[in-house]
Order: sequence, then C-alpha cells, then structure tokens
Amino acid sequence: MKTNTNYAGIPDNYAALDSSKIVLIPVPYDGTSTWGKGADKGPKAFLEASENMELYDIETDSEVYKNGIYLADAVTVNATPEAMVDAVHQETKRFIKKNKFVTVFGGEHSISIGTIRAFHEMFPSLTVLHIDAHADLRKSYEGSSCNHACAVYEASQNTNLIQVGIRSMDVKEKSIMNLDKTYFAHDMAIDDSWMDSSIDQMTDNVFITFDLDAFDPSILPSTGTPEPGGLLWYETLDFLKQVFAEKNVVGFDIVELCPNEIDKSSDFLAAKLYYKMLSYKFHNEGSENNYEDAYEDSNRLGNYIKFKDED
Repeated sequence: MKTNTNYAGIPDNYAALDSSKIVLIPVPYDGTSTWGKGADKGPKAFLEASENMELYDIETDSEVYKNGIYLADAVTVNATPEAMVDAVHQETKRFIKKNKFVTVFGGEHSISIGTIRAFHEMFPSLTVLHIDAHADLRKSYEGSSCNHACAVYEASQNTNLIQVGIRSMDVKEKSIMNLDKTYFAHDMAIDDSWMDSSIDQMTDNVFITFDLDAFDPSILPSTGTPEPGGLLWYETLDFLKQVFAEKNVVGFDIVELCPNEIDKSSDFLAAKLYYKMLSYKFHNEGSENNYEDAYEDSNRLGNYIKFKDED
C-alpha cells in the first residue's frame, strides 16, 4: 500500500511519476535478520524523518527535490525470501526501464539481491560499491541464498564488487572475497588512501548499496547488528561526493535502519544521507544526462541485457 503523503511532504507537482526524475521504492522487509529485529519498520521511520528535514542543501546550494521524487508503492511480499527478492528485482527493473533514477530504502540487506540483480541486467560493466560493516558474502545461510548474510554474493560473481568499511565476517567468506577490492575498517582508520584507491578500481557505472551499520554506532545506533569502529559522517560524505563526481552512479539502496522509539537521531541521519546522495547526483548540471546515456548504451547492447520477462 502506498503511504498517504509524498516523500518529505514535497508539493504534488514535484511528486508525480511522469515528471519525476527520481523514484523511491520502500521495502519494509525483515524476514531473514538473525539478531536485532525491526528493519521492516525502517522505511516508515525514514519517511517520517524526511518530512522534518530541510530541503535546501547548503553544501551543494541546491534543492534536489525539484528534480521530482516519486514515492512508489511499497514492496510488501513476505511469503519467502526468494519471493521478496524477485518482487524487488521486478519492481526496480520496471522503473529503470522508465528511465528513472531508481533508489530503494529497506528493509534488511537481503532486499539488495533484487536491486543489484536489476541494475546488473540494465547497465553494462557495473560496479557494485558495497558500504557495510559485514562482508555478506555467504553463498547460502540458514537454508536460503536470499538471506541478509548473502546480500552481495551474487554481485561478487556477476559484477565488479568493491567493499568498503568491512569489520566483521566469517572465515569462510575470505575464500570468496577479493582482498584487492576490499577495504577493511581497521586499515581505513590509519590510511586515508582508501578513497582514491577504491574509486580507481570502479568502472564508469556504479550502483551503491549502503548498509547503515557501516556507520559507527556512536552516530547511528539504530541498526540490527551494530559494530564498533565504523565510518563517521563527514568522511562518509567526502567519499560519496568523490564517487558521484568521478563516476556515473546509476542508482542506490539504503538498508538496515531499525528505528528506536526513544532516539530518533538514526532515523534522521538516514533521511539526511539519502537526500545528500541525491544532492550529489543531481547538483552538477548534466549529471542526469550521464544516467540517460548509460541507459541508452545498455539498450544498444541488446545481447548484454538479460530480461527475464517484459512488463
């Protein structure tokens, strides 16, 4: 069911699908998390916080909502993890095919299997930039390949996967991980060359999957599996700003907000992060044209696009 208000309470003329460049898909799903529950409440908390956020971004001197942000119906399939991933995949792909800049807000990280699958099918030579505390590289976990612990296994096999902020993993994941493209938090803390190094390894088209537990719990405690030693606000923005400036970010998702009724600061940080990422994408004149060109290139590479079905 669709929420009754527009994203961030923006006027209707900036919220219609036909005129909006941006689509936001909420996915209130928490079917496979194994510790802190509540990620299914993340999208609602994020949207409520967004309504209380200033829509002028000081840094970019812009009001990105004026590019139009369409709030899509939430994806609410809860039958099985596999059914949820398929639903997210199909809905994401549907809006990409409408030539929209598609963003997704979860929900736990298993939803990203569906979003990454859609972007991989639609954009050639895709880099997946995975910002997270956890490696999420298990091929299967608790009987399913669509578990949150498997969020980027498929990406590791099919795309140029770059992992940033990792500080928790199972030893078995090391055999799957590309250590040359993995930036561990303990190394990042003492050597800031990780920003330039990781960007140098990216292809032109980049999809970002951002797990909020990448942040240090001192600034974002409301997540299912908080890990000490995480990213802080301004270093994260510095990195994202560089990625958006140097690469063609074709879409992103944000996951793993587990709202806390007492402390709303994490909800607001998530809302601000989403809006900052949009601001970085659209404040440079012509940045949206890069997205359209990439989409057109993918159309010309007909043997690359592997549609499972046509809408």
